[in-house]
Amino acid sequence: MKNKVVERFLKYVTFDTTADPKNANCPSSEGQRVFANYLVEELKSLGLEDANVDKNSYVMATLKGNTEGVDTIGFISHLDTAPDITGKNVKPRIIENYDGKDIVLNRELNVVTKVSDYPELKGLVGEDLIVTDGTTLLGADDKAGIAEIITAIEYLVNNPQIKHGDIKVGFTPDEEVGRGADLFDVEKFGAKYAYTIDGGIEGELQYENFNAAGVTISIQGRNVHPGASKNKMVNALHIAAEISEMFPASERPETTEGYEGFYHLNDLNGNVENASMVYIIRDHDKEKFEARKAHMQDVVNKLNEKYDGRITLDLKDQYFNMKEKVEPVKFIVDIAEEAMNEVGITPKIVPVRGGTDGARLSFMGLPCPNIFTGGLNFHGKNECIPVGSMEKCVNLIVKIAEKYAQK
Repeated sequence: MKNKVVERFLKYVTFDTTADPKNANCPSSEGQRVFANYLVEELKSLGLEDANVDKNSYVMATLKGNTEGVDTIGFISHLDTAPDITGKNVKPRIIENYDGKDIVLNRELNVVTKVSDYPELKGLVGEDLIVTDGTTLLGADDKAGIAEIITAIEYLVNNPQIKHGDIKVGFTPDEEVGRGADLFDVEKFGAKYAYTIDGGIEGELQYENFNAAGVTISIQGRNVHPGASKNKMVNALHIAAEISEMFPASERPETTEGYEGFYHLNDLNGNVENASMVYIIRDHDKEKFEARKAHMQDVVNKLNEKYDGRITLDLKDQYFNMKEKVEPVKFIVDIAEEAMNEVGITPKIVPVRGGTDGARLSFMGLPCPNIFTGGLNFHGKNECIPVGSMEKCVNLIVKIAEKYAQK
């Protein structure tokens, strides 16, 4: 399995599947469609005869069970990579028996993964690491998940003595731009429970995520020649700065962790005449989430009184904490935790400081916790993944399928 999962992953990262947030089509990039078609043919070659891809590049397939009376479960990953940095011409390399020191990714460009910046590397001494050449991301988020799922399916095909029920496989487009679950057909997928393979370091098991809202604030200023602007000019940029200062510095992404929520100023554009601000609001606790949204509205209302209604607010919910939908069937988390212990993985049950396809799918009727891929430092040039963690994820998927049959 070790060689198979690495071989697949190294092949998959050659596909440029960078999502395009400016393209409203699904998929948002042609590379995702090409990759989806490739995966369908690979799944068919393993004997999953119903493997298919729809017009929006959602891939689905079924490994038929060899035991009756078992709940149908699914494993889901996403096709796309983050638009933060290019996923074109990825050139991975394997560092064997990592020595725990800084990793020079690209000497010419002086791109180095420093242990001081990424202290989690200290726990990977002796591992074989797959890294980038310092010019692109790697794509472990989430091509590692796809490689792990398909390798586990191949193992089950080749080892029919392992009892399991029907297993559904699903690969979604555009997760990285928040649209992965938009057109996912839960009824067609046909699973009762599922797991996204889209987490980070080895052992992560997550069934809590942020409640999320997106905010756009538009500010209408009034420009007057600065030499004659007293009591006339209204500077939209100064209003934007004033708005920013009304949210505590202690409640930003860079100053929070764990279950702590935040306000994040993600984008600021403008001039004296017009300005716009884009925020995201995040909190695990539903009451605190609602309070944050209310505070955002209060800030705008207060400044509108001061500036004669020059500010407009567009606030929309994006997704909610899957805990609400997973807790009533918490045994699906317990099964994954038991399976981890049985294959030698130390479970790390932590909240997702973000969202996954699984969050929205849980609210669409498919309870869907999230499991690690093994990758680190996603969305950047310093992304890497230990080969051993990929192998353990394959073992874990197989064991989860087996445990459902046992129960």
